[in-house]
Amino acid sequence: VAIKKINLLQQSTSELLKEIQIMRDKKNPNIVTYLDSYLVDRELWLVMEYMDGHSLTDVIIETRMGEEQIAAVCRE
Repeated sequence: VAIKKINLLQQSTSELLKEIQIMRDKKNPNIVTYLDSYLVDRELWLVMEYMDGHSLTDVIIETRMGEEQIAAVCRE
């Protein structure tokens, strides 16, 4: 599994609840599977399936993507 740790003092509660609801309710092979969440001190830990590689954010920051690549990512 992978655990995404979210500092509750730095995150909008409404945005966080939307993210959890979407991950919990929408099943899609292109979206990481949400398993559970836990409140640990002032952090919310989201437990998700582990995916090899990096996050899409890491790829976008470190890679210059062409229009066709961006279109493929958006489509998926």
